Amino acid sequence: MDTLETRELRYFVAVAEELHFGRAAERLGMAQPPLSRAIQQLERRIGVCLLERNRRGVCLTGAGEVLLHEGRAALDATAAATRRTRRAGGAETSGGPRNRLVLAVKAAASHELLQKLLAAYAAEPDAAEIEVVPCGMCEQPELLRDGRADVALMHVPFNSLAGFDSEELFTEGQVAILPAAHPLASRKALTMADISDVPDLPRARWANHGTYPPGPGPEIHDQTQLAQLIALGRTMAVFPESARAWLWTEHAAVPLTDAPPVVTHIAWPPHSRSLALAGLIRTATQM
Repeated sequence: MDTLETRELRYFVAVAEELHFGRAAERLGMAQPPLSRAIQQLERRIGVCLLERNRRGVCLTGAGEVLLHEGRAALDATAAATRRTRRAGGAETSGGPRNRLVLAVKAAASHELLQKLLAAYAAEPDAAEIEVVPCGMCEQPELLRDGRADVALMHVPFNSLAGFDSEELFTEGQVAILPAAHPLASRKALTMADISDVPDLPRARWANHGTYPPGPGPEIHDQTQLAQLIALGRTMAVFPESARAWLWTEHAAVPLTDAPPVVTHIAWPPHSRSLALAGLIRTATQM
């Protein structure tokens, strides 16, 4: 056996992620018996056991763990090929094909850099149309991998650059964003220890790959929600220095002296051959 079908991978990834045939079948919109048969046929074709089935449920074997990792990557690559081909052919826009790039950015980060980049690139001859897609915490790599974005502004240490080509753009410190009326807001500087356990002001929690870290702080879904909760005195957050651009009058930003620096990169899939993307990267690195 040399190849796997996309359908087989979708079936297996659903079962491997749910670890339950019933839930996986519901997720896939199919009945459970044909899904079970498809997984059994896949195991026979590959020649290895992918799932251990017992009275307590389903768990992955070592081979199953490998196929889950590889299968996700393969499905992302397939989705990316489809999306980028449709984008190149104008299927996602009215009026037929036109040169367009999708740029993924973390909401509220690198605001000034983004404005300068868009203005500088728009002045270039034959500049492509840039669609900016704001993301939540750590979402840019996923959008790059599955083709929803062509290029992204990513922030180390929050984002991983593994699997992408990238160029470093600039480095900045971090600030604690607090309610302006809170006593800590009057300080000229803070440390991470100062904000680690403030009883009346817990740290906001952003989802990472769909999972929220433990803690008493509110679960944050978007920047507007975060801004309002900070203004109401319900939470605080840590952001790169450039986040000052979106602060309200009810907010205060205090430098964190011992927080690690944040390095902003422009990143893209390594196999890209887009001339428009090359032009955007060249503009970014020359600013």
